[in-house]
Amino acid sequence: MTSEVPSGCTAFAGERRIASGSLMHVAMASKTVVDHDPNTLLLVFDDSTSRLVELDLRGSLDAVRGRVEAVIATTAAEANESAKKEEPAQKPSAKRGPGRPKLGVVSKEVTLLPRHWKFLQAQTGGASATLRRLVEQARKEHSESNSIVALQESTYRFMVAMVGNQPGFEEANRALYARDRERFMAESEGWPQDLRKHARMLAERVL
Repeated sequence: MTSEVPSGCTAFAGERRIASGSLMHVAMASKTVVDHDPNTLLLVFDDSTSRLVELDLRGSLDAVRGRVEAVIATTAAEANESAKKEEPAQKPSAKRGPGRPKLGVVSKEVTLLPRHWKFLQAQTGGASATLRRLVEQARKEHSESNSIVALQESTYRFMVAMVGNQPGFEEANRALYARDRERFMAESEGWPQDLRKHARMLAERVL
């Protein structure tokens, strides 16, 4: 049984999607399918990362439900404990005198070349405001770039596992990383229906 609870997951029996939703919903549907055909090749994917989710489907339906409930409870408890550890210690508030309130600004030395200072001094709002704006812009661009890479890797991970032998896989993969939506759709057209729909759903996040 997986030790973490994905926000959503999807189960496939071979090329057929059998369930999508919460871990409990997918586990119950998967158990039903496996009981009907023990030889079913069942794979469950985390919808966010496309990493495989391990389910222990042994025993009765109630036994499986109990194990999933235990994992959910354990994960929730660990999250609460982690949140408590990250909470900053409350310090007694000091008596505030007249003047502007402190905003958590810490003075640091910045070493720049003369041309940098010339540029900053020419900007509206002065050097400090311009530096803050540039830093925030860089942080945003870095965050967006990391997010796109993670989503591409998630899509690729699913594609390798489920459509790696399908025609058009290599070209679709190139289109994914080139963010070429039209080419990705064209190359994935011949894939089995459920696999095609799921791969396209994942890819749409970055195309």
